[in-house]
Order: sequence, then C-alpha cells, then structure tokens
Amino acid sequence: MLRLKSFSRASLFDEFEIEIKEEIFSKYKYALIYIGVDLMREDVQEALLNCIEGFEDAIRATIAYWYWLTEKSQPFYANASLIQAINQRWDSRYWKDEYLDNPNFKNPSLVFWEEAGRVWGQDSRNQLIADVTEEYILLRTGKTLSLAAATRWGWERLREYARSQQQEADEQLSVRLRLRNALE
Repeated sequence: MLRLKSFSRASLFDEFEIEIKEEIFSKYKYALIYIGVDLMREDVQEALLNCIEGFEDAIRATIAYWYWLTEKSQPFYANASLIQAINQRWDSRYWKDEYLDNPNFKNPSLVFWEEAGRVWGQDSRNQLIADVTEEYILLRTGKTLSLAAATRWGWERLREYARSQQQEADEQLSVRLRLRNALE
C-alpha cells in the first residue's frame, strides 16, 4: 500500500506530522497517480515530506492545473508541477470539489469491489469476497489472491475459482462435522 510512511526518508520526520499529511494524501493519491505523478521518484517524495505549509493546497492546485491544461490540450509535466506547487506554495483557488468525482481517481480496490457487484450481483459478490485491498482479494474462505492476478483472470475465471474454493471449504467442514459426530 502506498503511504507517505513508506517513502524512503519518512522515518526522519515527526510521526504525528506524517499521520496528518497521510490523512490528506490518502484523499488525493490516486488522482496524483492518474495525472502522472510518479510517487516513487525521490524528488517527489522529498517535496511531499518536506512540505510544511499548504500541503493540501499544493496537491489540489496541481490537480486543478492538470484539468486546466487538459482542457486546453496542453502538455502537463506532473512531477515538475507538483514539486513547483509545493515549493512555490500554490493556492487552491481554482480547485473544485467535483474534480475528485472523476472515476479515474478512485481507489482501484474500490473500483474492483463495485465492478464485482455490478458483474456478479452484490449478493454473489458478498458471498464470495470478504475484502479487497490495494494488493489482494480476500475470499470468504480465507484464501487470498493478488488483485493484479484477479484482474488478469477476468470475472468468469475469478468467480469459478472463488466458488471452487468455497465448495472445497464447505466439503472440509462437512467432513470435520461428520468426524466429530462419529466421535461423540
């Protein structure tokens, strides 16, 4: 999971300050990734970690700037723009809350969860999948599968796998119950 705490130099900063920034960062990280910010770059990480004032304003201003340049069909240099927004303390006067409604800015695990409900139906999804994180899918049986693998498999193969795992778990439970009843 991509968090500010996972950045290479995060341990050098005050934990309380990182936690506050983390709460803000989590709202915008998928938007930043979508617009092209490389959060693995050292200069980007350093700018985000070193930002003392205007952290949220700089992020919002960067996203608003991306929207504006995209509308004008102009090139956008995501990493440079974010670093400049932080260093020059851009304000977020052009920010619109509806920017975050962009479906491309959603958490991939939430997108997967919603899509599973749409494709399989919510009841079927809820019977087969317990949770979806950024990294894996937790089936109701306790088995996990990477989100990337599940996406590659497609909906039908994933459903068949989840059902087979459910059936196997049900059979194992049945055997244990029969054994317990036989011993009593």
